[in-house]
Amino acid sequence: QGQLVESGGGLVQPGGSLRLSCAASGFTLAYVAIGWFRQAPGKEREGVSCIDSTDGSTNYVHSVKGRFTISRDNAKDTVYLQMNSLKPDDTAVYYCATSLFRLCGNSWYDPRNYIKWGQGTQVTVSS
Repeated sequence: QGQLVESGGGLVQPGGSLRLSCAASGFTLAYVAIGWFRQAPGKEREGVSCIDSTDGSTNYVHSVKGRFTISRDNAKDTVYLQMNSLKPDDTAVYYCATSLFRLCGNSWYDPRNYIKWGQGTQVTVSS
């Protein structure tokens, strides 16, 4: 079956940085696109970023463009989300997920296109 495990969350002050990791156990991430999502209390799950399995093309939700960077290391079956210039609005539980497809595509932000999810890691941005 395998599982995804997120790590790297925590409490950070506004303007700070965190790097989230998403590691696969029991299977390889190399052949599927990987997405990062987040969910704040009382809000729907939101697509944050996605990275293709092929050439590493990336997608970002507008609110994080220029601040977050997604990357992958297929040799380690790990995907990262580097988050800089964090804001209180970034506070949420962050999840990674494996796409049904090799490419993110135009609907990369739709959770229905993802099949395996991690348990999430809490990110809190507060002074």
